[in-house]
Parts: sequence; C-alpha cells; structure tokens
Amino acid sequence: MNEAVRHIVCPHCDAINRAPSGRDALDARCGRCHKPLFDGHPTSVRAASFDKHVGRNDIPVAVDFWADWCGPCKMMAPAYEQAAAELEPGMRLLKLDTEADPQVAARYQIRGIPTTIVFRGGKEVARRAGAMDARTLAAWLKPLAG
Repeated sequence: MNEAVRHIVCPHCDAINRAPSGRDALDARCGRCHKPLFDGHPTSVRAASFDKHVGRNDIPVAVDFWADWCGPCKMMAPAYEQAAAELEPGMRLLKLDTEADPQVAARYQIRGIPTTIVFRGGKEVARRAGAMDARTLAAWLKPLAG
C-alpha cells in the first residue's frame, strides 16, 4: 500500500514530518515534539528556520514580512491570523520580522512592509505589497493554496 505523503515542517520545533495525504492533516502531530502540525495561527520564523519552512513544506507557504514599528503591519495582523485559520492545512502562513532578520528581507528585495510573498517548492510564485483586509487577503491567497 503506497500512500502519497506530503512533507510538513513543524511550526513548533522545525522537524520535517511525513504526513499521508489521504488523512485529515488537521489531526496530524509532529513526530518529534508531538504538537499539532496545524493550529490555525501564523508561525513566526527567524532566518535560521526560514529556508526550511519555505523549501521543505510540500504545501504553499505565505510569508508576511513585517516589523513591530509598522502601523499597516499591525493593522493587517488580525486579517493574517484569520487567513491562517481559514487556509490551513492547504497553506502554511509564516511571519518574518524584517527588523530581527534584515538579511532575509534583503534577499527577497523587500522595499516596503507589509509585503506578502507566496512560495511553492521554495520558489516565489506571488507577491503583494501593502496591507490587506481579511477579505482581500483571503481572495488573493485561496487560489494559491494547495
């Protein structure tokens, strides 16, 4: 019985998990830390784990590049939280603080924040700069979700 599997990076301990695609991913738990692989919230990442999350997840990954001092970023945070609850497990939503990890922001040429980039298989597939309300964000991300 050869069931297809997807690789899912744990949002808690960064372990790469093999999740059978025929099972309900919302019930999946990490093999290392035993926490849920999906909890309906965006995952904060740092430079050290960014590439693993973007490149090793077999589901699309949306990244909100933000900073604590940014008013529009703070306004968009509840919409991003709502999008995570709606789109998981078809998409992982990450948040990267550009002040804490400017080298990642520079690598992706982030010129203004908030900027949201969607990755699939480690490659950028969509980008949008500026704050979005919940409806606009969901309408943009849903077609990109797996």
